[in-house]
Amino acid sequence: MSDHLSPDTSSLQERSINARHVALQFARRRSLAQARFILDEIAQRMIDRLSYIRMQPTTLIDMGCGPGLRLSALQEKYPKMNYIGVDSCPTFIQEANDMLKKKGVKSLLNHILSSKSVSFIQKDMAETGLAPESADIIWSNLALHWHPLPERVMAEWRRLLKVGGLCMFSCFGPHTCIEVREALGRAGLVTQTMDFVDMHDFGDMMIDQGFLDPVMDQEIITLTYKTPEKLLADVYHLGGNPCIGRSDGLKGRQWYQALLDGLEQGRKEDGLLHLTLELCYGHAWRSATTKGSQPGETRISISSIGYRS
Repeated sequence: MSDHLSPDTSSLQERSINARHVALQFARRRSLAQARFILDEIAQRMIDRLSYIRMQPTTLIDMGCGPGLRLSALQEKYPKMNYIGVDSCPTFIQEANDMLKKKGVKSLLNHILSSKSVSFIQKDMAETGLAPESADIIWSNLALHWHPLPERVMAEWRRLLKVGGLCMFSCFGPHTCIEVREALGRAGLVTQTMDFVDMHDFGDMMIDQGFLDPVMDQEIITLTYKTPEKLLADVYHLGGNPCIGRSDGLKGRQWYQALLDGLEQGRKEDGLLHLTLELCYGHAWRSATTKGSQPGETRISISSIGYRS
């Protein structure tokens, strides 16, 4: 029996994502202004899902918080909570802290900040350094797919949650941007693209990392475009390509034109170009026990043990 210990994750297979490049690429997309059309929509759908959860958290941690876009909405939902935003991109954390310093951002925000704790920290989602069992809710909108080790992230989320705490997240699934991958194939262009995790695999990860009754579901959103240039611009604003095996160097005009031509060949019967976004949603509750690193070993949180006099 052991307290505040995470499952052994030393044997986990790392996805082909350069975490440093993720932070660098998002640093170029200040405020995420060009991606807000989808980030805001999915965040609102997640907040709507919170309406079915009867909790009044003391502390909520927003994993992959970006420049603090959800602070106001989450505080409106839970006005008595303390908020911690975590992101690996220093530019976003600076933007979020700058927002807090500005006066008159919103009257609601000013009122909240006078009595509740709000902080933003630059940390990896899998290694936050925050106190164990310190959060009632872990909330993450469209961030988990950018991490090379989602299992380790899940283990950290479990470590941070109190027993009975809620983890809720959204992320992109395997069919996301399939049209771009098909266009690369048609154009004969070779580069590595994102390998998004299937929602069923996320459910298995949550069980392995000590979560109870994970609920996973999925939906497809199809964006339409008149030009391939606009489609590629939106793909860029949604995050780009941080894969380790992507082709090196700047792409020339010939490479770019070949990709545009490949996309054109995929124009649909409605005369438009399509871009698929597969959205995966998951939530689960933090259990009191988890598997240990040794066969037959079970680890139990001390906080879940009652004492009799």
